[in-house]
Amino acid sequence: MTAMVKAEAVHKRFARLEVLRGINLEVEPGEVMVIIGPSGSGKSTFLRCINHLEKINAGRLWVDGELVGYRQSGDKIYELREREVARKRAEIGMVFQHFNLFPHMTAIENVVEAPMRVKGTPRQRAAEDGLELLERVGLADKCRAYPSQLSGGQQQRVAIARALAMEPKLMLFDEPTSALDPELVGEVLDAMRQLAHDGMTMIVVTHEMGFAREVGDDLVFMDDGVIVEQGAPRDILASPREVRTREFLSKVL
Repeated sequence: MTAMVKAEAVHKRFARLEVLRGINLEVEPGEVMVIIGPSGSGKSTFLRCINHLEKINAGRLWVDGELVGYRQSGDKIYELREREVARKRAEIGMVFQHFNLFPHMTAIENVVEAPMRVKGTPRQRAAEDGLELLERVGLADKCRAYPSQLSGGQQQRVAIARALAMEPKLMLFDEPTSALDPELVGEVLDAMRQLAHDGMTMIVVTHEMGFAREVGDDLVFMDDGVIVEQGAPRDILASPREVRTREFLSKVL
């Protein structure tokens, strides 16, 4: 079985700052990988490399067996055109810390915009699918509401529905609950739990250790651009092997 995501010696620099220093990992189809670690450890940058929002400086990244942002011909690697990159990026859903909804559009309009514009889905069909997705995240009754009329948790759930509207094969979550009030975190995590239950392949950067323990199949602890420790979430959270992991968890658990 082809790994859904495979990273091989991935490096990323911003000027002289090396943010990723040789990341190797694989995510199987249907798996939920949770990435934890301190701020500045490279977690978010790694997610952005997976859908080519950031270009890697060295190494290789594959999604579903295809190189990200490049194609290989013989021994040579060629960068894809922006249009080809965008087409591939449409197969990967990404949910950011800030919801990035269009403020002048209702919830349902936010959800149907990309399928209609990018995929050419007819309006009627897009609207039916969009309503179904809003129902999946528990917001069918808010379909006509504008972002300003929704709580942060509701906006984030609309953002999840919007990402799902493109029928992605992979979902990336970059600290999706960190901008929310504590009492709104649960509703977003519930929507993500349901996605995991439905078999969606997910990579989740988060500080929600309960979610990591309960929903994650694999847990990665990153620090300073490298993977320090990787394994079953319950094992690492209960008894980490590495001193650096222990130090980090002692502050967040």
